Amino acid sequence: MLLFRQFVNDDLGCASYLVGDSEAGVAVVVDPALSIEQYYEDGLRIERVLETHTHADHVSGHGRLALEHGLPVAIHALAEPEYPFEPLADGDVIHVGSVEIRVLHTPGHRPEHCAFVVNGELALTGDSLFVGDAARPDLAVAAREGAEDLFRSLEKLAALGDGVQVYPGHVAGSLCGGNMSSDTSSTIAKERATNDALQFRDIQEFVLVSASVSTPRPPTTERVVGLNRGPWVGLPEEPAELADAGEATVLDVRPFADYTAGHVPGAISVPVDGGSFGTKAGFVLMPGEQVVLHARSGTEALAAARKLWAVGLLDIAGYVVTAPANETLATLDVDELRELLGSPGLQLVDVRETTERDSGYIPGSQSVPYRLLRKIGCGALDRSRPVVTVCESGPRAAIAASLLQREGFDVRAVADGGVADFTDTVAFRRCGA
Repeated sequence: MLLFRQFVNDDLGCASYLVGDSEAGVAVVVDPALSIEQYYEDGLRIERVLETHTHADHVSGHGRLALEHGLPVAIHALAEPEYPFEPLADGDVIHVGSVEIRVLHTPGHRPEHCAFVVNGELALTGDSLFVGDAARPDLAVAAREGAEDLFRSLEKLAALGDGVQVYPGHVAGSLCGGNMSSDTSSTIAKERATNDALQFRDIQEFVLVSASVSTPRPPTTERVVGLNRGPWVGLPEEPAELADAGEATVLDVRPFADYTAGHVPGAISVPVDGGSFGTKAGFVLMPGEQVVLHARSGTEALAAARKLWAVGLLDIAGYVVTAPANETLATLDVDELRELLGSPGLQLVDVRETTERDSGYIPGSQSVPYRLLRKIGCGALDRSRPVVTVCESGPRAAIAASLLQREGFDVRAVADGGVADFTDTVAFRRCGA
C-alpha cells in the first residue's frame, strides 16, 4: 500500500518526497520545496512535514504547509527551530497509515540531521549520503567536527542492508556536495561498491579528505538557514509590472542574446532559462538590495521570481517588460578569441572556479571566479584595458561580462564556447594535491 513520490527541483538539485498509504489516503511530506502545490496532486490527506534538517540552500515549504494547511512540522530538537515543532529522536517510528518510517539520527552535515527509513526498504538520506558522494560537513560546524560525525553516520547508513534503496536530498547541481551523480536514486549495495565516501575504514583519513571542501558555499546560506529556522515563511506576493526600475538593481532574466542586443544600463544578466538560475543570482546580488526583474513577459518574470524565492531572495520590487534598453554588449566566439590571444593590453579573465582552472586553463588568462567579481574581483583588473571573459562553455562568462560592464569596463564575453574548446591549455597541480 506504499505510495512514494520523488520531486526534484532541477534548478537547485534538491529532492523532496511524498510518502503515504494509498489505501488509507494519508501521507507525509519530507523536505518540502517552497512550491507545495505538487504534493497535493495525488489527493491524499497530508498529515505532517518531516524535515531531515534545517536546509541551507533552499527555503523550505514547511512554513506554507503550516500556514495554509495547518500541518505540524517534525525535526530533531538540535535544530533549535523558532517555530512550533514535533521533536524527532533516533529510533522513533512514525506511522502513516500502515507505512512505518523509522528515524535515524545522522549528524555530520548538520548536528540535527536525520534520515528516514521507510518500511525497511527505502532510505531517505537527506544531506548525508548522496548518489556517488557524501554531504559537505562545513556549513553548520567546524569541518573536522562535522566530518567525524558524518563518518559515523555513513557507517550507520551502510549497515542498513544492500537491498535498501537510497533516495538522497540532492542530486547533481547542488552545492551541498562536490561529486554527486545526476542519478536520483541508488541502493546501499551500489553505493558501497562505487561511492568513494564509503571506501574509508579509518576515520582520520576520511576527516582529512572530507573536511577539505573546495565547493563554494551556497551563496545565501546564512539567509536561508535563518528563514528555515525562524518563524514560518509564507508565499510572497507576485511581482507587479512597473513603468520603470527607478534606482533598483536590474536583474535581466531574458536570454543572453536579448541582453546583448539591448539592456537597461547597469543591468546584471542571469537568464532564467539557464541552469542553476537561483544559485547564480544569489552569487551576484547583494544582501538587502532592491531588485527589479527585466523580463520578456509577466509569465517569465513570475518564473524567475519563484526561483529567487526558493533561495531566500524574497524582496523583489517588481518587473519591467518595456524598458530603456539602450546599452549593448559585444560577444565573440572561440575562433575570434584565438586570434586575440597575445594582443597587447588584453585582459583575459577566466571566471570558473579555481578547482576547474587547475585541470586546464588558457595561458595568459587571469583567474577571478564570476561569483566574486561584484564583491572583490573588479579591483584586480585594470579599467583602462579591454577585458574578455571566458568560462567552460559560455554562461558564466556572460554573467561576468554584465557585471564588469556595469562597473565601467570595456568588456566582451565568449558566450558560446570556452575553455573546453581549447586543446592547448595548461594544467596546474597544487602542492599536496
